[in-house]
Amino acid sequence: MGHHGSRHQGSSLYNARPAWLAKAHAALDRAVWAAYGWDDADPAATEEDAILARLLALNGERAGG
Repeated sequence: MGHHGSRHQGSSLYNARPAWLAKAHAALDRAVWAAYGWDDADPAATEEDAILARLLALNGERAGG
């Protein structure tokens, strides 16, 4: 087993997201959401396409179009 076995175990640990990191990401998402003035939904519950559509619309507004 040797090297390959320990490497697999290490990658499993590396890929696991600690709870504190998940909480930090969620807090950052909510802070960014609030900075954009979007208080109508939870960032984690919003589809990526909907977020991208909002960003595109905001970009259009700021570009004057």
